[in-house]
Amino acid sequence: MSGYMLISSRDPFECGDTESFYRLATDLKAKGRDVTLFLVQNGVLPARVGADNAALRQAIGAGVRVLADDFSLRERALDKGVLADGVKSAPLESVVDALAAGAKALWH
Repeated sequence: MSGYMLISSRDPFECGDTESFYRLATDLKAKGRDVTLFLVQNGVLPARVGADNAALRQAIGAGVRVLADDFSLRERALDKGVLADGVKSAPLESVVDALAAGAKALWH
């Protein structure tokens, strides 16, 4: 697997440059790259239904694969059922597997 694994641990409601990280994922996808955006820690918060984040919605609409760390969700008492369309719960091992398969990683 060649492509990109973008890992976001920040809540965009507290960190202003998170949306530009989501736009990077969208731009890479628009250039034909395989892109996964993995949300971890407080980065899972915008993945909820009703947590309106235009840049994340745009990334999902562009075909970026968006995964929310299942442990981070449980830590914040968030059930998989609260995830917005286009976001899937996944274990942290998904990152390890992607890196082992040759994905390039960027962490925010």
